Amino acid sequence: MPLVNTRDLDGDYSQSDLVESLKKIGIGFGDVVYTVVNLAALGKASGRSTEEEHYQCLIGALRDAVGESGTILVPTYTFSFCRGEVFDVRDTPSVYGPWSPSTGFLEYFRRLPGAVRSLDPIHSVAGIGPRAVEILSNLPPTCFGEDSVPHRLRSIGAKICAIGVGLHESNFQHHVEEIVGVPFRFKKLFTGQIRDNGVSEKKGWIYNVGILAKNGVVDEHRLEKRALEAGICTAAAVGRGELLGSDCRDLFELTSQALSEDSWFTARGPAGDPVELEKLRVSGSSHKINLPPNASISEMIEAIWRVPRDIVSEGYDACLAALARQLPMNICEYPTGTECWSWFIPEKWTCHEAYLESMDGQRLFSYADNPLHVVSYSLPFEGEVSRRDLFEHLHVHHRIPEAVPFIFKYYERDWGLCCSKRLKDTLHDEKYRVVIKSDFSFGTLKVGEVIVPGMTDECIVLCAHLCHPAMVNDDLSGVVVGMKVMQALLGRSDLRYTYRFLILPETIGSVAYLSQNEQLIPKMKGGLFLEMLGLNNPHALQLSFAGDTEADLCFSHALKERDPFGWSGAYRTIIGNDERQFNGPGVRVPMLSLSRVLPPKMEDWPYREYHSSHDTPSMTSIKNLEASCEMVLGMIDTIENNRVVANRFKGEIFCSRFGMSFEESSNPEAYRALFHVMDLIDGTHSVAEIASKCGISFGVTAKIVKELETRGLVDQRMLDKNL
Repeated sequence: MPLVNTRDLDGDYSQSDLVESLKKIGIGFGDVVYTVVNLAALGKASGRSTEEEHYQCLIGALRDAVGESGTILVPTYTFSFCRGEVFDVRDTPSVYGPWSPSTGFLEYFRRLPGAVRSLDPIHSVAGIGPRAVEILSNLPPTCFGEDSVPHRLRSIGAKICAIGVGLHESNFQHHVEEIVGVPFRFKKLFTGQIRDNGVSEKKGWIYNVGILAKNGVVDEHRLEKRALEAGICTAAAVGRGELLGSDCRDLFELTSQALSEDSWFTARGPAGDPVELEKLRVSGSSHKINLPPNASISEMIEAIWRVPRDIVSEGYDACLAALARQLPMNICEYPTGTECWSWFIPEKWTCHEAYLESMDGQRLFSYADNPLHVVSYSLPFEGEVSRRDLFEHLHVHHRIPEAVPFIFKYYERDWGLCCSKRLKDTLHDEKYRVVIKSDFSFGTLKVGEVIVPGMTDECIVLCAHLCHPAMVNDDLSGVVVGMKVMQALLGRSDLRYTYRFLILPETIGSVAYLSQNEQLIPKMKGGLFLEMLGLNNPHALQLSFAGDTEADLCFSHALKERDPFGWSGAYRTIIGNDERQFNGPGVRVPMLSLSRVLPPKMEDWPYREYHSSHDTPSMTSIKNLEASCEMVLGMIDTIENNRVVANRFKGEIFCSRFGMSFEESSNPEAYRALFHVMDLIDGTHSVAEIASKCGISFGVTAKIVKELETRGLVDQRMLDKNL
């Protein structure tokens, strides 16, 4: 039976009409009502001529319906952080909504006496009524996640009221999509400043955004239709339009069920592989990397170093695929938006073209010349800029005037270019033209994993990152050393430990791998991060967080024996990289790092060409890289041969009886240490521990222990109690 509207002759509806329709869709005294509005769809309110009077009519009707104990909420979107703007809780206007093009009602509502507004810098909500402060205050930094405004509305059984718009315009389904997980949305971090009462604070905010690829269009009202059919959504005519009402709890359950049946049910395009859909939208450059089987160190460097290997990019993927053809490698993939402890996998970044021009069209530099000319993960930008504005976005190397720096803004989004200081100093024109054609898209972060099995599943982890474009020592040198070490280990069948080599993007790659493989962490006996190994400096070994583990002792002994000028330092005192993620709280894998950096007190630390276009093959010594391979293999040999030594004798050994002696002339270290070593053989010390306590080398200690073992005086057993 059609609903009857009693409206005055001079309008399409009256305030009392609105109140009656609100009651028909289930809005009553004491309710919390989340309202989305397009007043124009209802026509004209009787006796009201101005916009403000129409707003007053609507608010009056809502207040009459919910009474003094009820609360009215209205979305006041600003998308400030998405736009790179400061969000001022009091002054930033609403900019978008289903009521487009006018946001007048939203602005009127949020400025009402007593109205409060949430501090969400993307999807803020304003409210009036006794529960507004409770619902809109102390929010976690998420638009639609746990304890967000939509979650709180669901928890308290609030009502959604859509006036002149479809139910889907409430965006409540985005909360359901985030909670249950859908393939067409991913979590993305936005950062910026929130200003409240004149005080600014830097914040990060999580927005579950949709992939941009569109593979056609579907009916956006299908959720609304199902809700009406199920009876959890009620419609009531008013004026020229209608109102829709639904309980948040019921709508959550229905939407969850619909998504469990079809994970694309609430999407605006038909189902498809998100990665493939995005590839169709963003066609990046293809990178052909040809490596011969068993490629040499120099061949790998030459083929890969110039490729733009940004953390999630076509270039990175192509390089990892080329390396995967050299060794038996698993490629682990982690989709954009995947939550990895406190981190999120970022989007894929594609730079199609970028350059700086003078106003007369002279090309000053470009991405085609060198990928370092653009800030990694730069936002797209095209336009004329003043010299002053350009310089705020133009980066130079702080040491080398001729070098282009490596600058990245993976999470603090902005546009940016890079050039040499020499070139920047020649820029005297008042205006320049900037072109940065870049795309952000859904993708997968990739980690290469090479495994060499040993007698136990306890493992030693080698790690290097591949994500620094157009540079060699940082970070390609660690990758090629690790590749050659693993090739050598694959030829062995006597390994005590299992060895894992991880090639990954810096920081986020380690976080992704560890967070998605937590079951492996207890089996990680220790590790070694490899970087900056082609430099003409001695090896530098940075110890683990604990500093006294078996890995620390064994690797330190190997360093002393194999590099007379090598040096070591405590955790975080030499260089910082992915070893931080392994050593961090809740993980505590003793990961050391091996590099050839300068000591931190030196002016050019870690090395002069660090993060610059001067980090090229010409300053990379293949001989040093080969020596570093031998160093790592020596460290592996040391930990492989480290055993707990148990005595089969009592008291001091009668050496003459067993023919035990070392000549001072031929082996003075063993000659002096023999009895000190024997004193420590009691089943509680390993070879490495004994060597450290005696102040002698691991090799000499192992030789003494071996001599005792051949005479049946000691037993050596593995440190693993299960063996």
